[in-house]
Amino acid sequence: MRFSERIGRLQQILPDPTKPIVVTIQERNRSLDQNRKLWACLGDVSRQVEWHGRWLDAESWKCVFTAALKQQDVVPNLAGNGFVVIGQSTSRMRVNEFAELLELIQAFGTERGVKWSDEARLALVNRPGNPGD
Repeated sequence: MRFSERIGRLQQILPDPTKPIVVTIQERNRSLDQNRKLWACLGDVSRQVEWHGRWLDAESWKCVFTAALKQQDVVPNLAGNGFVVIGQSTSRMRVNEFAELLELIQAFGTERGVKWSDEARLALVNRPGNPGD
């Protein structure tokens, strides 16, 4: 359905004061396929890259990469014995932001000699803007 057809359908909706609606027009969030590809890449990095003397799990790497991409901040935790990264959830990232995240992971991993799994290689080749999309 074309954009103009969608607008036409929206205009046909009659407002009901007892059931207010909100229509938001925005770029779509990352897809489930993109999310699957993210975890393939993070898994490869977590198995092959030691970070400042530690082996991080995929979830921790996601925090590291997201913080780097979004220039996030850290604050002390409630107990005062550590820190928490304040930042954006990847599920709220737009398609293009998510593609930037995958690109960052690829550059980081490639610089450190990560051998990409088949699924991660596909994710890195099929980013928005790359041939084959």
